Amino acid sequence: MDANIISIVQIVIAVLLTGLILLQQRGGAGLGSAFGQSGGAYTTQRGIQKKIFRITLVLAAAFIGLAVYNLLQK
Repeated sequence: MDANIISIVQIVIAVLLTGLILLQQRGGAGLGSAFGQSGGAYTTQRGIQKKIFRITLVLAAAFIGLAVYNLLQK
């Protein structure tokens, strides 16, 4: 793969990761509170929060994999 394409894909993944991390629930200030939910109790991840978490893990692994691949190509 061309180094420019890898760099562009890494930038896109980084932007997506940033957005997904900001959407995750942290102290009641996540996606739930954005839509009017409140509460300080600890809850397990369910529904969309669980999907966002899993997508974040996949994108992080892809980002790291591309970084290592790019490093080994030079």
